[in-house]
Amino acid sequence: MAALDVVRVFCGPDGRHGNELGVVRDGARMRAREDRQALAGKLGFSETVFVDDPERGVIDIYTPTLRLPFAGHPCVGTAWLLDLPELVTPAGVVEARQDGEFSWITARAEWAPPRTLRQHGSAAEVDALDVPPPGEWIYAWAWEEEAAGRVRARAFPGRDDGIDEDEATGAAALLLTHELSRALNITQGRGSQILTAPGPGGLIEVGGRVKFSPSGEQSSLSGD
Repeated sequence: MAALDVVRVFCGPDGRHGNELGVVRDGARMRAREDRQALAGKLGFSETVFVDDPERGVIDIYTPTLRLPFAGHPCVGTAWLLDLPELVTPAGVVEARQDGEFSWITARAEWAPPRTLRQHGSAAEVDALDVPPPGEWIYAWAWEEEAAGRVRARAFPGRDDGIDEDEATGAAALLLTHELSRALNITQGRGSQILTAPGPGGLIEVGGRVKFSPSGEQSSLSGD
């Protein structure tokens, strides 16, 4: 049996919300990509991480239907869970750090999968959006307070895989920060919080709170 941890990434200031993430600590028990993909689909989280080398931080990331070279909330959550200074993803090496209640990663916008960043006129417009039809990964956002860098956002993956709306998405926040070239304080979904800050050389920090999820802390799963 392989251990499965479930954490919530980018929780709000009150500790609620955040995007659930499944982390299989011993990825060696399930090496075949087709098996990993099948498990990710069965679990149904927006992403599931398989840790291939816990000392070096080598990880493999899956949505319910595809493998990703990089994703934000899986990296933030896994770095927090394993208390690692860096993670090795197919896209590149992701630096990580802990700062009080926040867990941070440093990555590049070009590592993020393509997203359509769609600006709206107000936070109320974003709140009123219906889930669009599948086919396009849309990050809908609006300024709540532009001078303070406060953003309201919602994310619609459009993959038709059971995830109609993503509660909190680090990669999309990374892309928006790159486009706007400024630090952001993003409220996404039902109340998740994502903080970002552009750095030197095209690097961008993405951070938030991580907590264990009551739905699946330290559960077990079959490695067959």
